[in-house]
Amino acid sequence: MEVRLAKKLGFCFGVEHAIDMAEKTLAERGGPIMSLGEIIHNPQVVEALSLKGLKVANDPSDVDGTVLIRSHGEGPEVLSELRSRGARIVDATCVLVKRAQKIVAGLANEGYRVIVIGQASHPEVRGVCGYAHDVICVDTPEELDRLPAGGKVGIVCQTTHSLEHFGRMVGLIVARGYSEIKVVNTLCSAVRDRQAAAVELAQKVDVMFVLGGKQSANTRELARLCAEQGVDIHHLEKWSDFQPEMASGKKVAGITAGASTPKWIIEEFTEKLRAFE
Repeated sequence: MEVRLAKKLGFCFGVEHAIDMAEKTLAERGGPIMSLGEIIHNPQVVEALSLKGLKVANDPSDVDGTVLIRSHGEGPEVLSELRSRGARIVDATCVLVKRAQKIVAGLANEGYRVIVIGQASHPEVRGVCGYAHDVICVDTPEELDRLPAGGKVGIVCQTTHSLEHFGRMVGLIVARGYSEIKVVNTLCSAVRDRQAAAVELAQKVDVMFVLGGKQSANTRELARLCAEQGVDIHHLEKWSDFQPEMASGKKVAGITAGASTPKWIIEEFTEKLRAFE
């Protein structure tokens, strides 16, 4: 069948940087190191790096020796605990996440009550919220009742969200009538490019395949945006998840992939889908 790829898809620079740092550190150390949490939200990459010696620790108390701070970053309290335990920290935090962390700290220093538009359970958001006191995290209109009744508020956003969602939430917050509001766009440009390319392609195909980890927030957002275009979509991690009925009767298929999806998964899926009849 005819298969078209989104103009922008797959690994972003932040993910590439984290993986490069992990592989370089493993080579230098000549033995196992630890990652505090999975380095990225892609099980295939996590498994491949595990075979090379990158072990996952889920709590700072489990860390021993060298520890990699993943692309999502960590809050200052976690970093402080790691240092107190004598850990050697290799910081692979994405530069755009670091920017968001600094902005949150700066807003708090300027007297703003910080609001983060994002998923409270997401590791990036948890880390960012650690850079100021009493940060409020909201991600849906139903959660806006958590916000203070008045005063000065500063607003940032989870880097992997869509511009559409950020704008909608900011509009709802502004409507609450605060005396002063400062909004800083902390969205990732690479994620925005992938979202725009996915939407453009979804409007031109019969079925859309979104490749990436099920836990990947930016991949789930790609799937949501493609579904809004009215096309059939399937969020899959790899080719073995494909079922023939997904493409049955379709002439043109589109493929996009999250920012944590490796090139080899995209290439394998594309090659085998093109051979599908």
